[in-house]
Amino acid sequence: MTEPLGRPLAAARRIDAHHHVWDLDVRDQEWTRDLPAIRRSFSFDDLRPHLDDHEIAGTVVVQTVAVADETPELLALASATPEILGVVGWVDLTASDVADRLAELRERPGGDLLVGIRHLVQSEPDPEWLLRDDVLRGLTAVADAGLVYDLLVRQPQLPAAVGAVERVPGGRWVLDHVGKPLIDPAAFDEWAGHVSDLALHDSVACKLSGLVTELAPDQPIDAVLPWAEHVVDVFGAARTMIGSDWPVCLLRSPYDEVIALADTVLAGLDDDGRADVWGGTAARVYGLAS
Repeated sequence: MTEPLGRPLAAARRIDAHHHVWDLDVRDQEWTRDLPAIRRSFSFDDLRPHLDDHEIAGTVVVQTVAVADETPELLALASATPEILGVVGWVDLTASDVADRLAELRERPGGDLLVGIRHLVQSEPDPEWLLRDDVLRGLTAVADAGLVYDLLVRQPQLPAAVGAVERVPGGRWVLDHVGKPLIDPAAFDEWAGHVSDLALHDSVACKLSGLVTELAPDQPIDAVLPWAEHVVDVFGAARTMIGSDWPVCLLRSPYDEVIALADTVLAGLDDDGRADVWGGTAARVYGLAS
């Protein structure tokens, strides 16, 4: 195992550790074409009132497309937006010069706010994409650069995520959207086992995010509670963080409802535990500035 992530000090500030922005006038988001609820541009100014309503002081903005130009744009936005504390960007992990590309991003305006890298593994047809030699080389470069790697996988890809963590022992990892599970009691045990395997590695944290959009149209919001509670149980407050997944969450729930759901999940924690999940974990795992 790598050096444990450890237990952060309780943080007074609340952090939304996972949201997006996009401008359709700058770049199409083709994946939204059949999703009318989010088929428009979303700016940080659109998000800010929700942050104010819930006393959320900082955020981490996350890439949406596998396009090299997006990450410099997000870094520039973060540089100009005090509330954005970190950027999880994208590089081609399979490129032979991935280390140079990471270094170049850090030299750009806002480059000091690059805290992690993510690829849309959920869209890769190969369930073992993360275990390819060229991908493992790229993941090693991310680790060597001192950056976190966000794991965006679906439930069938979780075994490969476990394998990647084991094969890149110097890495630091965050599981996005709790592994995009099937919200079906019949599928729970399989998902829970893989997530528990990830949690055995102290270098892995988990975002309590994205669950509402995994629900079927006829499922109530509280159907996700067993999945959310399992994450808190196996990762603990010190390795769990809250992310709204705004504006993608709007496919199912408004921002207020996502926050209310998170508070329901965390109701059994003590004050220090809630402070960890609501900010301390994200601040320490991503190394966010005070």
